[in-house]
Amino acid sequence: MRTGFFFDEKCFWHTGGNYALTLPVGGFVQPMANGFPDSPESKRRLKALLDVSGLGAQLQMRGAEAATWQDLARVHPESYLHKFKEMSDTGGGEIGLRTPFAQGGFEIAAQSAGLTKHALFSVLDGTLDNAYALSRPPGHHCMPDFPNGFCLFANIAIAVEAALADGLTDRVAVLDWDVHHGNGTEAVFYDRDDVLTISLHQERNYPLDTGDAEDRGVGAGEGYNMNIPLPPGGGHALYLEAMERLVIPALEEFRPDVIIVACGFDAAAVDPLSRMLATAETFRAMTAQVMEIAADLCDGRVMLSHEGGYSEVYVPFCGHHVMQQLSGSEIEVPDPLAEVFAQRQPSDRLAAMHSSFITDLEQFFF
Repeated sequence: MRTGFFFDEKCFWHTGGNYALTLPVGGFVQPMANGFPDSPESKRRLKALLDVSGLGAQLQMRGAEAATWQDLARVHPESYLHKFKEMSDTGGGEIGLRTPFAQGGFEIAAQSAGLTKHALFSVLDGTLDNAYALSRPPGHHCMPDFPNGFCLFANIAIAVEAALADGLTDRVAVLDWDVHHGNGTEAVFYDRDDVLTISLHQERNYPLDTGDAEDRGVGAGEGYNMNIPLPPGGGHALYLEAMERLVIPALEEFRPDVIIVACGFDAAAVDPLSRMLATAETFRAMTAQVMEIAADLCDGRVMLSHEGGYSEVYVPFCGHHVMQQLSGSEIEVPDPLAEVFAQRQPSDRLAAMHSSFITDLEQFFF
């Protein structure tokens, strides 16, 4: 496989300010050593693990130009761009909800969006078979005029709109398996039938008031938005069953030119912001499922853009499993927590309840 891995050191320099996980520091909320959960270390350590294992040498490591103002303005109104840029130039601050940034944050966020854009373009123009963008800050929560959930620009939406504008594609599917609902991506394409958006997330995690299965799109977009809210503790089997019975049939029906994955690793069993019990093998297996259906539908064109994932220890193993599958490499890094997580998966009784839940959604969607 010609597999690209897009990254930029500047994206590791984005900082979130005075937070203790998702709570602003102050009053009875004490500062934390690591502070904001969107630490650069989970991403930097993923890149380091690829280098140390030798898998990175088998990938096409690339940088990319930042997204242009025109790229950004296809998704975000000029008023938001000017406000963000002015704050970025004068010391930074916070805009929207839980989206702090330092001086120069505008340029770093544009760089993050540029990684996603150029990874997508490289797959669509045939330069690469597939690609991964190590984007930071993430993007799937950012609505056109309201950044939230650590996301300052809608990275994937920006990339998709640029590709559509350049005539590189007509139909795009965005599969979001970040543990949190992809409310930003949903908002951008909610009334469109040229982009299918699918969000596979923990129910009522973040945001608390979005992500219901009943939210299917409006106008021309009705039926082209699919939310799959999963019960906490579902684990490996629930994710694979949801992919097989809900996601894959939706992709088959839509028949996209390319499949983009909003690849968050925060559904992992040790993530501080979720309770889903997924493992590194879960992410590898889902990647395999996406690659298989993409081979049938769109000549294997798959691009992944990094979203959440807040365990600095475990994210690198999840990411390495994905990159091994994406590239077809024989270089393997064992999951050091695999045995522990295998013992934490749902009981047979709970697994049966989860399967019944998928059946209910299957009947609702199809």
